[in-house]
Amino acid sequence: MNDSYFTRKVEPIEVKEKSISKLLEEMSRTAYQGRKLGESVEVWHSMLKEKNLTIIMGFSGSMSTAGQWTIVNWLMKNRFIDVLVSTGANVSEDIVDAMGLGYWQGSHMVNDEALLKDDVNRYYDVFGKEVDYRKMEEVLTDFLLTLKTDIPYSSMELLYLLGKYLSKKKIKSIAAVAAENGVPIFCPAITDSAYGEAFLMAKNAGHQIQLDQVKEFDQFVSIGEKAKDIGVIYIGGGVPKDFTQLIAISVSPKTKDEGVAGREGFKRKGLKEYYYPHKYAIQITTDSPQWGGLSGCTLEEAISWGKIHSGGKRAVCYCDATIALPLIAHALNEKVKFKRKAPDMSWLFSQIT
Repeated sequence: MNDSYFTRKVEPIEVKEKSISKLLEEMSRTAYQGRKLGESVEVWHSMLKEKNLTIIMGFSGSMSTAGQWTIVNWLMKNRFIDVLVSTGANVSEDIVDAMGLGYWQGSHMVNDEALLKDDVNRYYDVFGKEVDYRKMEEVLTDFLLTLKTDIPYSSMELLYLLGKYLSKKKIKSIAAVAAENGVPIFCPAITDSAYGEAFLMAKNAGHQIQLDQVKEFDQFVSIGEKAKDIGVIYIGGGVPKDFTQLIAISVSPKTKDEGVAGREGFKRKGLKEYYYPHKYAIQITTDSPQWGGLSGCTLEEAISWGKIHSGGKRAVCYCDATIALPLIAHALNEKVKFKRKAPDMSWLFSQIT
């Protein structure tokens, strides 16, 4: 019999008083998604100990309405992430809560037609007031009216300026905390959210904002030119995941296939293209791979694209992010006793006016 199959035993968990980090460490020695949740903590912890690593987090789903946005703030304050790639919803709906208006525990077993008549929006089992959503849109519109109309903005530039605007108003949203801590936010589908309506409201006031997605992608891929290595964390999938995955393979067309000096890369056999796969990767998802979508695509499949390093550390946990993210964050809070030396991202903000 080949003994190589039997190198690590499953270790049963004994119930007793223990920390969250200790429990997840024990779970990493069990099986199934409990094991993957524990392994996710281990991979993230390894990222934080790595020198010269840029950590990018993709953030999708309706997480801010579910009370997860303050965890993202904590991750940015402690520089457990260096760049955030988010849906528009997660960096707009958090503002409602940050303004002190909030969301309410509801039920998915409800008369939705009655909710519509009462101006109540439902996010599965969370209720939000339409009037509060409009107040958030008005704050966004007031901000947009302060921007220049003759300059095309990337989403990163717009959200950095919004963060500074909200910070002055003491609205400690994700954008505000990101700006205060030098963490750039990219939102490649920003109009698919309250921002889209705010752009129209500003336009109706005679103030039309210009967005430049090519500029945005150029700025994002530039991170790949300056980083030595990249680690990625995906909360869900969608556009934030795909956008972030592209940084591994889109540096080459930006540099005209010259490669990046000082960075270990690989060259395709039949082409001149260089690729720089992510050294570390974590994904928390509820999507399955067999439907062919990017959200459920395994990190192993991404190896074939040159987006994930075959020799790097990675973990995929199939779990609701409202379960996984709080547990992982609290485990890291207990485990990490050092101040991480994060990469300086200020060069991205230097040209913003």
